[in-house]
Amino acid sequence: MDTLTQLIAGFAIALQPINLFWALVGCALGTAVGVLPGIGPALTIALLMPVTAQVAPESAFIMFAGILYGALYGGSTTSILLNTPGESGSVMTALEGNRMARTGRGAAALATAAIGSFVAGTFGTLALTFLAPAIAELAFIFGPEDYFALMILSFTSVAVVMGTSRVRGFTALFFGLALGTIGIDTQTGQSRMVFGTLELLDGISFTVVLVALFAVGETLYVASRNAQVHAVLNPLSGGVWMTREDWKRSWKPWLRGTLIGFPIGSLPAGGTEIPTFLSYTLERRLSPHPEQFGEGAIEGVAGPEAANNAAAAGILVPLLTLGLPSTATAAVLLAAFQNYGLQPGPLLFATNPGLLWGLIASLYIGNVILLVLNLPLVGIWVRLLLIPRPYIYAGIVVFALVGVWGLSTSWMDIALMVGLGLIGYMARVYDFPIAPALIGLILGPQAEIQLRRALAVSQNDWSVLVSTPISATLLAIAALVLVLPLLLRRLRRAERRIEQEAAAK
Repeated sequence: MDTLTQLIAGFAIALQPINLFWALVGCALGTAVGVLPGIGPALTIALLMPVTAQVAPESAFIMFAGILYGALYGGSTTSILLNTPGESGSVMTALEGNRMARTGRGAAALATAAIGSFVAGTFGTLALTFLAPAIAELAFIFGPEDYFALMILSFTSVAVVMGTSRVRGFTALFFGLALGTIGIDTQTGQSRMVFGTLELLDGISFTVVLVALFAVGETLYVASRNAQVHAVLNPLSGGVWMTREDWKRSWKPWLRGTLIGFPIGSLPAGGTEIPTFLSYTLERRLSPHPEQFGEGAIEGVAGPEAANNAAAAGILVPLLTLGLPSTATAAVLLAAFQNYGLQPGPLLFATNPGLLWGLIASLYIGNVILLVLNLPLVGIWVRLLLIPRPYIYAGIVVFALVGVWGLSTSWMDIALMVGLGLIGYMARVYDFPIAPALIGLILGPQAEIQLRRALAVSQNDWSVLVSTPISATLLAIAALVLVLPLLLRRLRRAERRIEQEAAAK
């Protein structure tokens, strides 16, 4: 009952006219961001952080939540109509959705994607509402060694799962950890890695790093490729709504996608990609019409889109309850919290419940707004793709420069943005993931503090790191995350060798 009371209080905040306005702005902007390929919610939130510095925290995070959900809706639009996923979680939607559009059933594909996103987003938000406080209460029993082990698990999970190789993932992670050491050591007061530069004593701003790696790096990459792909709109023929057969074939994939997306999205490094892949595979196996997959099966749109939005609610669970980001967008949201002097975690539920419950309540409202926006206004969002990419990215660079300069009026921040932007470009060229670098930058200093606290309490006894069941279990899981893929790879090689030898005989 206490949860319902807090949620009602959250709705009282979210339904204020100014917050409804910011929710509408966030949803509309997020949908536009999802429609435009290469521009994700993480980049958008990073660019808006300097602009929203003077906005009330409740309003800012309600807008950020709208951007997060809206980008998922918008990504499905381009996936279906143009076979161009605006978000990585919409890749599976393009497989069947674009084929439906080519056969004149684009409207049905867009409708099942929008309704499935609404259903999954609502159920995912319900799960977030009732699970987040319980997880936050459990977090009070965590000691410093437990938090350190949890962060190690987050590091290893992100570095292993994200990117095309483990080496690239860990390289990006250690780069972020190195950036996090710059500045004054909070415990000893000594300066580290500042090289005599006074501007670096406070460390490198999260916003500068985020804008540089995302905005500048991506802009340089697009400019270097200079690929101008002209969008060709697919006619929305074959009806403007879902048929009774479409409804019959969609409602079960919506529910199954929700059940797959939320739990996986709640895991460290779960993200939205893995549940959409799993949902597509499951629907293909369970469908009574497997022969239609590859030709435009509506189940292949309904299931992955539901999993995509349910996972988006799931990534907020570790962020809000434990302060652990599991995706690049969650890492940017964590930086936004810290910009307001807030640290997500169990204490935030007690110290600032209005902000958290207003944010959760706004997710319900945002889902309704997005459903209203996406069903009748699909054609308008698609036409944003007709804007030439050079104009889009030129505007982003200007916006980034103005935002970073307005944040601190420091030439050092501008120089850092340019330098880190070049690094972001190189990472993009050589396929290094950016999310591990962001998570290393944000969680690295916290992991160092927790490690020092654990060692101080135990008088430098390193065995304290495995002294509790929680820390021992988390470190064991982290070790498995590192070792298990290697063991599986060796087993597969051994099996292939045996098969080749048997075939040779």
